[in-house]
Amino acid sequence: MHIPFKTAATTAIATAMLAFAFGAAAQTATGTLDKIKASGKVVLGVREASPPMAYMLGAGEKYVGYHVELCERVLKDIAPQARLEYMAVTAQNTIPLVQNGTLDIGCGPTTNNTARQQQVAFALTTYVSEVRMATKVDSGITTLDQLAGRNVSASTGTTAVQLLRKRERAQNVSYNTMLGKDHLESFLLMESGRADAFVLDDNLLAGIIANSKSPASYRIVGEALGSEPIALLFRKDDPAFKTAVDDSLRRMMKSGDLEKIYTKWFVAAIPPKNTSLNLPMSPALKQLMAEPNDKPLEAYAK
Repeated sequence: MHIPFKTAATTAIATAMLAFAFGAAAQTATGTLDKIKASGKVVLGVREASPPMAYMLGAGEKYVGYHVELCERVLKDIAPQARLEYMAVTAQNTIPLVQNGTLDIGCGPTTNNTARQQQVAFALTTYVSEVRMATKVDSGITTLDQLAGRNVSASTGTTAVQLLRKRERAQNVSYNTMLGKDHLESFLLMESGRADAFVLDDNLLAGIIANSKSPASYRIVGEALGSEPIALLFRKDDPAFKTAVDDSLRRMMKSGDLEKIYTKWFVAAIPPKNTSLNLPMSPALKQLMAEPNDKPLEAYAK
């Protein structure tokens, strides 16, 4: 029977669309562990400049850091034969690259929140970023209550600014908040004596202090204004891979290995300057080592 050209073309297009849909469904149905086994490699998303979580050392494109090492340990545990391939990513493109399958696992400092949980899955929380303050050692300031009526520096657009204003309302206190255009300018306000304290995420504060002219002159003090859970991330709707990653992390938490890796990057001297961030594990993170979970940021809201 003769099939008109238009009908034949339509049939061909329909067939192609069905094939594409079937292929896409098959790809989606294939779990990350199967993909790794078939390709013989795992693609890790890493950051170039987020010490001590994930950063690049030298021109050799060697990636190191707390979350990079955790990723490496987990993958050697669950896929020991696979080759590790590193891809530099940003905060903006990590989630899309995980979603489209370019990355098998994201190893940067990504906050787990409910909006992102609609797009990707997160492993057990392995770091809790706390917004705290840095002061000069000789300032005598050790608590947030002592900042009432004083000059406090913070960086424009950061969560720290919002949290300071929230605390002003809640505690009926007033701070003279001085805004720096970036973290280094905000630190300079304190370093020069124009501000009595500088408020920011503790790991970022630690990195700035470690690279300052006189690291021993400053310290991170006071209670946390807010907390954010940071975790490894991977494709959503792949429960087998999440279970494998989480189980590996649980074993490291239980054995004490994860705490050793934390100490290596946050307490001991780290490259490239061989300085210490001097940031011991927080009570919140210690609690998570004892009772692991993957709760989002919203569960931490005060």
